[in-house]
This record gives sequence, structure tokens and C-alpha cells, in this order.
Amino acid sequence: MLVLHLVVKVVVVVVVVVVVVVVVVVVVVVVVVVVVVVVVVVVVVVAVAAVVVEVEVVVVIVVVVVVVVLFLLFLSLFVAVDVAV
Repeated sequence: MLVLHLVVKVVVVVVVVVVVVVVVVVVVVVVVVVVVVVVVVVVVVVAVAAVVVEVEVVVVIVVVVVVVVLFLLFLSLFVAVDVAV
């Protein structure tokens, strides 16, 4: 009976760990996909705007992408901490 109780505890712990790992992986994948989509959209919008305004497209794109990526990494840190807690 004691062995059965121990086996049940181990199975429950393993299931909980697997579920937490899966949730964290899904959240990380979603954050990465969102970052990529946002960066692509921002690059396209900035490129079009820079052509219209006749500014150096490459400089504007680099600056905007760096700012957006840093912001999204900062945001994903909060998401990761929130999920971990």
C-alpha cells in the first residue's frame, strides 16, 4: 500500500512537471512568433514610410527593429516570470 501511494505521488509530480514544461515551451514559441511578426510588420511599415518621406531606409529600419526587439524581449521577460510564478 505504501509503494502504491509513492508511485501515485511520483506519477502526479511527473505529470505536473511535463504540463509546466509544455506550457513554458508553448509560451516561448508564441512569444517568438509574435516578435517575428511584429518585426516584419514594423520593417515593412517603416520601409514604406521611409520611401515616402525619402529618408535613409536602412538606418530607420535598423533603429526601429532594435527598439522593437528590445521592447519585446523586455515584455517576454515579464511573461516568462509570470508563467514561472
